[in-house]
Amino acid sequence: MSRAGVPPGNAGARRPREVTLADVARAAGVSDQTVSRVVNDHPHVSAQTRTRVRDAIGRLGYRPNFAARRLATNRSRSVGIVSLITGLWGPAGVRQSLELRVAEAGYQTLTRSLPAITPALLAASFDDLLSSGVDGIVVVAADDPTAEVVLAQRPGVPVVVVAGAMPLGRPGLGLDQVLASRRATEHLLDLGHVVVGHVSGPLEATQARQRRDGWAGALDARGLGPGPVEAGDWTAASGFHAGRRLLADPATTAVVVANDQMAVGVLRAAGERGRRVPEDLSVVGFDDVPEAAYLVPPLTTVRHDFDEVGRRVVAALRSEVEGSPMARLPAMAPEVVVRRSTAPPPPSAGGLVHRHVVAVGACAEPVPDR
Repeated sequence: MSRAGVPPGNAGARRPREVTLADVARAAGVSDQTVSRVVNDHPHVSAQTRTRVRDAIGRLGYRPNFAARRLATNRSRSVGIVSLITGLWGPAGVRQSLELRVAEAGYQTLTRSLPAITPALLAASFDDLLSSGVDGIVVVAADDPTAEVVLAQRPGVPVVVVAGAMPLGRPGLGLDQVLASRRATEHLLDLGHVVVGHVSGPLEATQARQRRDGWAGALDARGLGPGPVEAGDWTAASGFHAGRRLLADPATTAVVVANDQMAVGVLRAAGERGRRVPEDLSVVGFDDVPEAAYLVPPLTTVRHDFDEVGRRVVAALRSEVEGSPMARLPAMAPEVVVRRSTAPPPPSAGGLVHRHVVAVGACAEPVPDR
């Protein structure tokens, strides 16, 4: 180390000059104004010119000066994303889709991950993002009460909530959880199942209650009483333990599980109970995680179109940022993806179901948890 504190060999090194918009213009053979239009995603640029400018930007490593851009346009072309720290596929899938769609729209993404959505943590995240000059914010959460927390913050920029259930009080996007669970249950009823159990998520979560309500509503619409139900906490371990309790009753020939992770646990519980899937037991999950198609057997599940979620949210947010009012986004329609974990009930199920109905009708006391 030299006396000046400069490592040997670097004494004469100079920091590389920052690539400017004018450098890109010269390299692409266009005007500075044309480069600015491409960087700002202006529509009146030919596809050929746009490609030439973007090639020059990539080759030279040009990075737009967002601070200067905001001074000139009062927009930074950046979007803040606030999300929960979670290993659950739903919120993670939504965040990935949002980041992709934000980039495709020519905006920069600033992400803040929180251990919980609380007024204090959300306010701190908003303050941080607003100090960075974001044009809008998307909050990704698993539950609709988040919308009320967001509404209380009033950050001064457009905000969209992406929740497990339809958010209230502010523009947002969610899945019709009741309809989704109802369709999953109807798939099993159409196959001929009569005793359909349910492994729910934690019932303090709105989407868990709504998925339970959809299951119960489908059974009621067919004149059937609710089957056995056990609560989990969204993890495979909880699905395993809930499945062991639920499958102690041999009359249960099908199960609607509130997410795919818990369905993995139910599949293992079925194996340990000697119940073959789908010959003896049909299982439907929820979310269509990437691994669902590769389980043994491949899992029938409810699919969320996360790519469409990202497209709709970014389009709505961009519309308001650029001066148009943001309309309330309609609920996402669910899709039941049928794979090999569901089939008609076994022929022997009829007698078991009859004994199950008689036993339930004879019960004067609630059946305790097993």
